[in-house]
Amino acid sequence: MPPALNAACGNLKMSPRTRSNAKSAATDVLIPEKLYFRIGEVSRLCNLPAYVLRFWETEFPQLKPVKSSTGQRMYRRKNVESVLRIKQLLYEEGFTIPGARQHLRAEIKADKKQDPLPFPARPTSDLKYIRQGLKDILTMLSARR
Repeated sequence: MPPALNAACGNLKMSPRTRSNAKSAATDVLIPEKLYFRIGEVSRLCNLPAYVLRFWETEFPQLKPVKSSTGQRMYRRKNVESVLRIKQLLYEEGFTIPGARQHLRAEIKADKKQDPLPFPARPTSDLKYIRQGLKDILTMLSARR
């Protein structure tokens, strides 16, 4: 079986060279600028069978494609990026499905944490001095009128 087919089928016993090629292939996927993708398009883009995508929808809550009026799954760009990330976790990094699900949850939590704003902590005496200066300026301006 060719190495690319082994990677696509989930065979985790890849040689280091094949594994590095698979990693670069997953990150080098060019997602077209479209609003929606049908399951066949996502299947071709991600080099995965459609049944794997349907199964992953049941296992990963972030994969929720909308369905068209005809019942066709319509994936957004964010969904395609999630599929590629899941594929990387499962096939290249060797995570199990529950492990990948937990890892993705941790990534989402880390993204939601906001770093504190880089304002320097000022002592209240500095603020009082600035406030007094502003009041003095206001007094000078109002005296001119």
